[in-house]
Amino acid sequence: MTGLCHRISVLELPTVSPAKVIKILESDFADVSSSEKSVSQEDIKFVHTLEDNIQQNQQGHLEMPLPFRERPHLPNNRVLALARLKGLKKRMGRNPKLKDDYLKFIKDILKEGHAEKVDSQPKEGEVWYIPHQGVYHPKKPDKIRVVFDCSAKYNDVALNDHLLKGPDLTNTLPGVLCRFRKYPVAVMCDVEKMFHQFHVKKEDRDFLRFLWWEDGDIDTEPAVYRMKVHLFGAASSPGCANYGMKYLAKQNEKDCPSASNFLKKNFYVDDGLISLESTESAIQLVKESQELCARGNLRLHKFISNNREVLESISDSERASTMKNVDLNYDHLPVQNVLGLGWNVEDDNFFFEVSIEEKVPTRCTILSTVASIYDPLGFLAPAILRAKEMLQELCRQKLGWDEPIPESLRPRWESWIRDLQNLKKVRIPRCFVPPDFGKYKKIELHRFSDASSHGYGQCSYIRVIGEEKIHCALVMGKARVAPNSIQTIPRLELTAAVVSASVSQFLKEELELKIDEEYF
Repeated sequence: MTGLCHRISVLELPTVSPAKVIKILESDFADVSSSEKSVSQEDIKFVHTLEDNIQQNQQGHLEMPLPFRERPHLPNNRVLALARLKGLKKRMGRNPKLKDDYLKFIKDILKEGHAEKVDSQPKEGEVWYIPHQGVYHPKKPDKIRVVFDCSAKYNDVALNDHLLKGPDLTNTLPGVLCRFRKYPVAVMCDVEKMFHQFHVKKEDRDFLRFLWWEDGDIDTEPAVYRMKVHLFGAASSPGCANYGMKYLAKQNEKDCPSASNFLKKNFYVDDGLISLESTESAIQLVKESQELCARGNLRLHKFISNNREVLESISDSERASTMKNVDLNYDHLPVQNVLGLGWNVEDDNFFFEVSIEEKVPTRCTILSTVASIYDPLGFLAPAILRAKEMLQELCRQKLGWDEPIPESLRPRWESWIRDLQNLKKVRIPRCFVPPDFGKYKKIELHRFSDASSHGYGQCSYIRVIGEEKIHCALVMGKARVAPNSIQTIPRLELTAAVVSASVSQFLKEELELKIDEEYF
């Protein structure tokens, strides 16, 4: 019995040295880079390419070209796509669920007009066949996502090598979360299949060809199809989708000012988060945002709110799946995931899900554990700092990745792991002020920074003064280990003060609140 093995691609990841880990731990909080985003010549070209060629097609979708560095002349890589398709066929034979989910996915994108069958012969050098594969999210095992591998190389060429990524148009995640905490009424939603709602110019679609079996019959010869939309896997797609969202918002800012501002500033990729002062303004914004998005054939759905009147104003089909069977008169509102943070909608507070697997403590498992704790606003910084300090010590000792940690460190690590379970009890109110607080008279930001020989950091609080009440809330924190090189305490304290100043600038730009006074 003989067989042939075709090597498709090999990716070798460089080993991570202890010195690199220490550098990350120490530089991650240095904040020495400018807060301003740099714009390269390629970024300028990306924007000009889209600016000059974006238009609305007959179906109502915004249509953009593929933003190439220079229009490429590519080799015919059909043999690569065919080899990958044969591998996919074997996987389907071993996994009936994969086959059923894959067939349904392709059938849906053809039915929805996101892809089309082609018989025409394109110009030589202006065609590319993209291999594809199905992946499942660990937390969504029933939902497949077909990813097109635009990084697959043939003759040392890949489609992504020729595409411009464009400037970073994504709003900052901490900024979106901070604005989500400003007011008592919270609303969250999602753009349905965001990338697929932005179409590709017809003359560029042959670069997005793929092979598939007609009518899903995997025993026939594969036919040629091509995507009509910007797809998962292309380096340019996130930039194009973000540009399209902001373009749509700008085109409609006179008719729908609130919704336009929502689309421009309060979306993180396809997730929209906003907080508002009143129920009426929230209901109006939801309606206005849906109307604005519909002008570009975008559908806002999966709505969630902590306000039952807002939820009642939204049709059942447009609510999040967890909200559809909820009796708004009696049932508790369920917990949700907000950009990776747990949100108890009923109690309106953030919580942290900590799931730690029992493993032999090594430098590798400690790094994995620390990295698995998601904390974008630094609420858990004091707890995580202790683990990073242990990791730094292991790197100093140049312990191997898979060597068990020294007995001298084991009690500290085990104590930290036990204490980690207490993070599940931490609750952070989503809104900076209680619902019955009343009108604001004055808003202050207070910052505390300090340092020791082990670490340094800062925490920022908002202090809101009302007509009868005063309320304080933690906005965000930051903490990192002290550098290995010997530093004086005054120097570390100055570094912490610099961080406080940097966070101050960030919050004044992102919070969009009138800050009356600021204290350091």
